[in-house]
Amino acid sequence: MQALSSATSAGASLRRRGKVVEAKIRRSPLAAQGVCHHWSMSPAREHDLAVPNLPSRDFDATELFYGAFGFVCQYRDQGWMILTRAGLQLEFFPFPDLDPYASNFMCCLRVADVDELYDAILRTGVPVTTAGMPRLHPVRRQTWGLRAGYLIDPDGTQLTLIEQRP
Repeated sequence: MQALSSATSAGASLRRRGKVVEAKIRRSPLAAQGVCHHWSMSPAREHDLAVPNLPSRDFDATELFYGAFGFVCQYRDQGWMILTRAGLQLEFFPFPDLDPYASNFMCCLRVADVDELYDAILRTGVPVTTAGMPRLHPVRRQTWGLRAGYLIDPDGTQLTLIEQRP
C-alpha cells in the first residue's frame, strides 16, 4: 500500500467570496487509479473530528434510546443534541415530520470491540430481526473484509457497527 504521505498534488480553481483562488488537491496515487479500498486509517490529529448529523423526531426519545446503551448527553437545546459514548459522538437535529420508513440517513460507528457495543444494545431489548424499528442485525464478517453489524434506530437511521482493526 502506498501511504497518504506519497499523495500527488493537482491544481484547481475555486471561487471563494466571488474571487477565483488556486488550491492544491491532494490525492493518493491509488485514488487517481480508482483504487481507494484500503483499510488503513490516517494519523489522528488531536482536535480533528468528523461527526454524523442525524435526524430525531423527538430529542427525549432519542436520548432515552441511546442512553440505554451508554451514550451520555453532552449538549442539548431546542435545535441540537450531542450524545457521546467513549470516543463516539453523534449529533442530532430535530426532524419531527420524519417518516422513519422512508428515511435514508445512515452513519458508521467504528469501534475496537464491536461485540461489546452490539451486546450493550442487545441487552436493552432491541430485537434481532429484519423488520421494524428499532432493530439489530448480527455482527458478521462482511464481504468487504471487516466484521460489522447494523442498528436501525427508532427514527429509521442505519448505524453500521464496524470493528476497526488497529
